[in-house]
Amino acid sequence: LNVLDQVTVLGIMAIGMTLVILIGGIDLSVGSVLALAAMVMGFVAHPDHLNLGMPAGIVTALVVAGLCGLVSGLLVTVTKLPPFIATLAMMSVARGLANMITDGSQIIGFPDWFTSLSIIRHFGFLSVTVGLMIVLAIIFAIFLNYRATGRSLYAIGGSAEVARLSGIPVKSLTNWVYAICGVLAGLAGIVLAARLDSVQPSSGFGYELDTIAAVVIGGASLSGGVGSIGGTAIGVLIIGVLRNGLNLLGVSPFIQQVVIGVVIALAVATDTWRRRTQ
Repeated sequence: LNVLDQVTVLGIMAIGMTLVILIGGIDLSVGSVLALAAMVMGFVAHPDHLNLGMPAGIVTALVVAGLCGLVSGLLVTVTKLPPFIATLAMMSVARGLANMITDGSQIIGFPDWFTSLSIIRHFGFLSVTVGLMIVLAIIFAIFLNYRATGRSLYAIGGSAEVARLSGIPVKSLTNWVYAICGVLAGLAGIVLAARLDSVQPSSGFGYELDTIAAVVIGGASLSGGVGSIGGTAIGVLIIGVLRNGLNLLGVSPFIQQVVIGVVIALAVATDTWRRRTQ
């Protein structure tokens, strides 16, 4: 249960990343978009700033995060930038904007009902934030497996040109996928704010690597067309258990990054070997 609480932010982000990787893309901006969304929410909602209330803050944060994702998608589909470069640019822009909002300082103190979302356990074991992650995972698993649009994402990842010739609206779906990934990164930022009772521009630094690692460990192929929400859920849990175990053993955070890096390399190497032998 402790691991579930710890991986909620990663899990929500990884759902969006799964969709992006399925279509053969990648999104390096999710950590920065998380920070920007959290800062926007804090600035709009907090009494020391605009003081428009939490609902307004949450909605504004999700809209901003979705727009960041949409811009990344448009950079890929309209300007034909490689996803790596497009989202690397958005990563820098979003992080810069997050720092500009409060000149680099954090915003502390949110309403009790908001922070309790990640603390109070219902039915003795389930917090609202963990429940949200599980519900989102189920919704997107159903979407990918049982909806024509969901199946189309696999087709785009397999071959965008073949998908286009078969009548699939590749460009609009790509834009939607990046926008959804942005919204989910923003939602992860809101969940993180509830956990920490604060928001800061440096939030989510390096989260994009853990997110990509979770999706790839879960069996997704970085070349697109292969992956599932169920696999990603397993990947998220593996990352969570790994980090938890290393923390319990007192392993330095720097060494943890090395371990995660090695795990990513092994997962990608396994995927490459698997495709070669097919």
